Amino acid sequence: MVGAGPNGLVAANRLADAGWSVLVLEEQDDVGGAVRSDRGHDPDFVHDTFSAFYPLAVASAALRGLDLERHGLVWEHAPAVLGHPRPDAPWAILHRDRDVTAALFEQQHAGDGEAWHELCRTWDVIGPALIDAVTGPYPPLRAGASMLARLPRVGGLDLVRDLLMPVATLGRDRFGGPGPGLLLAGNAGHADLPIEGAGSGVFGLLLTMLGQTVGYPVPRGGAGELSRALRRRLEAAGGEVATGTAVRRVVVEGGRAVGVVTADGTRLGARRAVLAAVAAPHLFGGLVDEVDLPSSVVRGMRRFDPGPGTVKVDWALDGPVPWAVPPPHAPGTVHVADSVADLTVSLAEVEVGLVPRHPFLLAGQMTTSDPTRSPAGTESLWAYTHVPQPDRLVGDAAADDDPAGGVVRGVWDADDLERFGDRIQARLERLAPGFGSRVRSRRVLGPHELEARNANLIGGALNGGTAQLHQQLLFRPVPALLGRAGTGVRGLFLASASAHPGGGVHGSAGANAARAALWHARLRRR
Repeated sequence: MVGAGPNGLVAANRLADAGWSVLVLEEQDDVGGAVRSDRGHDPDFVHDTFSAFYPLAVASAALRGLDLERHGLVWEHAPAVLGHPRPDAPWAILHRDRDVTAALFEQQHAGDGEAWHELCRTWDVIGPALIDAVTGPYPPLRAGASMLARLPRVGGLDLVRDLLMPVATLGRDRFGGPGPGLLLAGNAGHADLPIEGAGSGVFGLLLTMLGQTVGYPVPRGGAGELSRALRRRLEAAGGEVATGTAVRRVVVEGGRAVGVVTADGTRLGARRAVLAAVAAPHLFGGLVDEVDLPSSVVRGMRRFDPGPGTVKVDWALDGPVPWAVPPPHAPGTVHVADSVADLTVSLAEVEVGLVPRHPFLLAGQMTTSDPTRSPAGTESLWAYTHVPQPDRLVGDAAADDDPAGGVVRGVWDADDLERFGDRIQARLERLAPGFGSRVRSRRVLGPHELEARNANLIGGALNGGTAQLHQQLLFRPVPALLGRAGTGVRGLFLASASAHPGGGVHGSAGANAARAALWHARLRRR
């Protein structure tokens, strides 16, 4: 196994459970990939370096079935799941109790409470099958059949139409007030899907309803505790992990993957299979020689879209965020955009190659979610936003706002990061006057820093490739592979977020690769 992120560790656990001898090789000095935490810029504060909230981890069969609680994992929840503050207006709040969520929406617009309950009842019918269809192997035959059987109970083709429509339209069609639509659109903004584009509705609904049913839990003590629990489980099952060991080449002989070569020149053989939890451009653009790959895969990878980059800011605050309008229930996750229109403009600027003028922020109040993250009375806070990949950069949407020197050039050096960090912080200061006075320390991580900490985050891209429809399902990572974990090289399987079903900490890509490896091994024996 190459790579000890969540997908790699899930795959390794599945293979160890099947009786395979498993060795996981990880380039970094710790396991976790994009599920890690540190005390890098303030020793009293734990900050999740990349991802932080894990609804899919508790909802997907791939991770849920590993029973990680027996290996030390403890989940924590904030008082509220998600909040969206608005200037001089009540928050839109998603609470784990649907009655509380509905009551808050009803206060803001008559009828929205019952509309929320109706949406929840619809999810109760189709949600489990939809999650299985999204996270299971492609094509989702069993889960798809289950969904088809349930659809007549919740509107049939009318519901299918709702799921396919843009999330902004879904919010407008179902609710009279802005709150529910803000939550749906903000959740769709976790990926790089256009808010006004087809398919964003189902993604926004999925994350929103996961928050309503399972919450947005965090591991007690930091994101890295989830990865360490996966490692402990693997080692208890007899698997091995070697950190600080970079793989430089997959050895292919006679059209079959037979081992790997590490950075120090050591060759390690693989009797059954090599699983690679690495980004597709790294696997098909270096680890495997082009002559060993099918020509259709080589051609497809020339059009691979990594998705947008990311800039993330971590703060150590000596007090809670001083929100101008206090939320009725303190949320763990916070979305920052003045409106759905404001959010749409920000994401559209990134899509056309502009550094956003008013970036849409996804933020995490981590001490609110887990009191072990920092001293009592303080807050461990982060926020991130998407930015264009360097080869798609056109300019800064705010260039005309500050011609005196505040332009972000998009090279993401120290000056760019501090300027853009100030822009991000200004968005919070507007909603929480006095925010800056509570900052003990600040760290800004740009595309270069994120990729250096995890090579899978190419240019700071978080999802192993764009989540847009042209690179999902049977097109992921390239059409030639038909959404399967196979690579066109016998005995080599893609187990990263570049494979179906894509980004998110659900472990499904790893589980799907392990399932494919086990099936091919049985077929080979026969």
